[in-house]
Amino acid sequence: MFENRPNIGSEVVFVGRSNVGKSTLMRELTGHKFDTGGKPGVTRSPNHYDWASDDFMLTDLPGFGFMSGVSEDRREQIKTNIVRYVEDNADKILVGILVVDGKSVVDIIDRHSGEDEVPYDVEMFYFLRDVGIPTVVAVNKMDKVDDEDERLSDLCDRLGLHPPWKQWQDTIAPISAKRGSIDPLNEAVKEKLHEQKRDDLLKFFS
Repeated sequence: MFENRPNIGSEVVFVGRSNVGKSTLMRELTGHKFDTGGKPGVTRSPNHYDWASDDFMLTDLPGFGFMSGVSEDRREQIKTNIVRYVEDNADKILVGILVVDGKSVVDIIDRHSGEDEVPYDVEMFYFLRDVGIPTVVAVNKMDKVDDEDERLSDLCDRLGLHPPWKQWQDTIAPISAKRGSIDPLNEAVKEKLHEQKRDDLLKFFS
């Protein structure tokens, strides 16, 4: 299912745990309605949105992490598939967007920070950067967060970015996809595209 990538030159990929609102965000960005599953983990293979005629697409990769009713082996397989897809297409991926749930991400990271484990979100953040993909963290559901600055600075700290978060606005983008409030993400992505001399694609993130 991961092998059927359209023959398109450039893409922006979205990764994140199940249920962080990736599909809602895709709908907000593209104006297209997709099936958002009632239960986590509905997207099992990449969704490619190549509605643009500019040899460019957005790719929504399956959610990783815990999903009710999905075996651990299957979850690991999904994660492996995501990693392989990103590695295989790294030279075509202009920006990697890690979508997290602003309300719960710090707690989830802390809960999984045992001696032998790196939390999925942190691991994915470093993985994207390690393969040379400019990375933006879309911190979704911020409308449910009271102490925004503190929460975002805590997230920076967990990702190894020196707080306060406001010095990382090209990397940390607080949004609320459901409310259509995604300007910080658009601005961060545009900055990454501009750095790669891809101003021809800025119109998709306006």
